[in-house]
Amino acid sequence: MTQADFDICVIGGGINGAGIARDAAGRGMKVLLVEAQDIAGATSSASTKLIHGGLRYLEYYEFRLVKEALKEREVLMNLAPHIIRPLEFILPHDENLRPAWMIRAGLFLYDHLAGRKKLKPSRGMHLSGHEAGTPLQDKYWQAFSYSDCWADDARLVVLNAMDAAERGAVIMTRTACTAMERDGNIWRLRLQDMASGQEFTHTAAMTVNATGPWVRGFLDALDLSSAETPQIRLVKGSHIVIPRLYDGDHAYILQQPDRRIVFAIPFQEKFTLVGTTEVGFENDPSVAAIEQQEIDYLCTAINRSFKTQITPEHIVWTYSGVRPLLADENDNATAATRDYQIILDRSFGPPTLSVFGGKITTYRKLAEQALDELCGGKPWTATEVLPGGNIADFDDFLKTQTTRYSWLPPALVERYTRTYGTRMDVFLDNSKSTNDLGRHLGDNLYEAEIYYLVGAEWARTTEDILWRRTKLGLHISADTKHNLDVALPTIMRKVLAA
Repeated sequence: MTQADFDICVIGGGINGAGIARDAAGRGMKVLLVEAQDIAGATSSASTKLIHGGLRYLEYYEFRLVKEALKEREVLMNLAPHIIRPLEFILPHDENLRPAWMIRAGLFLYDHLAGRKKLKPSRGMHLSGHEAGTPLQDKYWQAFSYSDCWADDARLVVLNAMDAAERGAVIMTRTACTAMERDGNIWRLRLQDMASGQEFTHTAAMTVNATGPWVRGFLDALDLSSAETPQIRLVKGSHIVIPRLYDGDHAYILQQPDRRIVFAIPFQEKFTLVGTTEVGFENDPSVAAIEQQEIDYLCTAINRSFKTQITPEHIVWTYSGVRPLLADENDNATAATRDYQIILDRSFGPPTLSVFGGKITTYRKLAEQALDELCGGKPWTATEVLPGGNIADFDDFLKTQTTRYSWLPPALVERYTRTYGTRMDVFLDNSKSTNDLGRHLGDNLYEAEIYYLVGAEWARTTEDILWRRTKLGLHISADTKHNLDVALPTIMRKVLAA
């Protein structure tokens, strides 16, 4: 029997790959994860940033998926309370679309399909004189309220990768798997450093193809697919970010004439996130970008419901991601299933497992099922918090940290708590003033935070820092960004040489 370098190699550093790597490492396996771009560099950082059951999927009879997702909401809240929190959704009733009885029935099922302890039940409401009705057009007088969760999607991926690494996994970003060859009872993997072009090999007893929108293409390119291999359809979802549209911490779910829904969600204190679109996609998922027709669709969706009207000129940021949906008989992307399929192939000798479809809410359960198939062992991820998540009550934690770091601006303490949880102590520990945090790059961005992101979270570029590890790209000045551009190479050299 040939001895492999690793028990398992996970290819793909999105939410499913990071979740599988974490679970495998916690079951005692020697794990390698390789990602050709940045952790959460594609689809997993381009979601609507919700942990939700998927209310509209009930219309398509996706009961198993919705039930699983509903169960996962509070599990994930407990694992990462600093980056996942409850969010109330207001659904204004448009009598020209779904009838009220249908919505009430759907919400009743949504409340009772799975257990719920922390999240509030749904209810009907009159908008007249209610805070939720103030920004809406006068045509709305009735609405429904229900609860799901908001999440920082990219950070959720990073935290899973961090936990995997802290349990012994090796995480290689900017590293592509260019070939997989059977060598007796193991896989020989040809890997390439995307920065230097250097090629090298590692071996693994089993592999996981968690490449998201590339899942089928990866198998086809390496001649690892067969007639039974599922097909996927690529659907692009785009979002726009605009200046804050309304007061309050609630979100809106807006029904559209085409029976789709659009969310309007409070985002980064000063903004509103609007999305998503669903457009068939056939190009390279890594270069997905919003198109004018998508901008028009989202602006129209807002203007149909809100008193404040927006135009494309109001948009301060856009992002797009490509979702790999399981191909089915539905021509309409909206009706295509959001379920996932795990395919374990042992026909080559050493096993390889491929993940088709899925959504961020069900990543942990998907990973658990994948490891049950690959190696067995005891499931454990439902109760072990993610890095920074050992917080009993977030409000109490924020008060404690504000007192402990009274020399920091309160707004910065809150940003640190909501971004890093208890891990903020790693780069603030022993500091007595901002002078201990290294150079101030501007806008309350200090070198100490950058050292942490490079050393503990695999940040390598300004984009990694400003748009995935944080959303500081929405808040900082051009001068601060320039200072970061200048400082980052030196910080990287120091960290990587240590």
